[in-house]
Amino acid sequence: MNTKQLERIHTGKGFIAALDQSGGSTPKALAQYGVQESSYSNEEEMYALVHEMRTRIIKSPAFDSRYILGAILFENTMDRSIDGQLTADYLWEKKGIVPFLKVDKGLAELEDGVQLMKPMPDLNDLLKRAVERNIFGTKMRSLIKEANPAGIKKVVEQQFAIGKQIVEMGLVPIIEPEVDIYSADKVASEKLLKDEISAQLSALDKDAKIMLKLSIPTENNFYSDLMKDPHVVRIVALSGGYSQAEANEKLAQNHGLIASFSRALSQDLTAGQSDEEFNALLSKTIQDIYEASIK
Repeated sequence: MNTKQLERIHTGKGFIAALDQSGGSTPKALAQYGVQESSYSNEEEMYALVHEMRTRIIKSPAFDSRYILGAILFENTMDRSIDGQLTADYLWEKKGIVPFLKVDKGLAELEDGVQLMKPMPDLNDLLKRAVERNIFGTKMRSLIKEANPAGIKKVVEQQFAIGKQIVEMGLVPIIEPEVDIYSADKVASEKLLKDEISAQLSALDKDAKIMLKLSIPTENNFYSDLMKDPHVVRIVALSGGYSQAEANEKLAQNHGLIASFSRALSQDLTAGQSDEEFNALLSKTIQDIYEASIK
């Protein structure tokens, strides 16, 4: 583990940019960017276009380590290059931004009010490649839709079981048990979730380091006690479907919680914008998310 990167993520001022929409969400991300499905005829062309979009964001002068601590990539982006350097090396060496990798394979069907992660049979190979490509940490997402104690327990147990496997490879896992922001019993789900996370944290090896990526809680500062746990490097928040303005407003009310937004980061960026327009808009977005993150 790179101790300089660890220190940056643990104490740095700023937020984590999530550039990791993949698979099924890629056409949606491209469409939002103004690239329609008629612009590509196969997966390879689609991924080339999405890499162009990500490269444009990463190379923008607005994408600056004064505001951005880390960036979450997905596998295809990790394997590609920017200006002849692998993406993770470009991020860290040229930009001073810590690279993370999304490792999950999507969500299983809804059961017990939750969606667990699909099986990841090739996880070890992926983690080995991540280590070779100088990735610092990983991210994996589950989804909680109802305050079902058995379901929430399963979500957290699965996350921490795989999290331990990731820690053993020398990487820092971002554990992401998202609570659906539209859930009728979001508050009750968050209480169950916090209790399960606390139980799992107390059972971790002394030196294990993890991060948490959580929905912005309904009760402000609800996760502040988890932030004090010595295993927890940082707690980041997902935008979860809120608009950028709403996500920032809610985030600002939670002291110590920093953003890890994807949709809210790239909300109004389009392929047709001039570099000047694109960079100005991205700069304002980054500034706003940063301000909300340092409160």
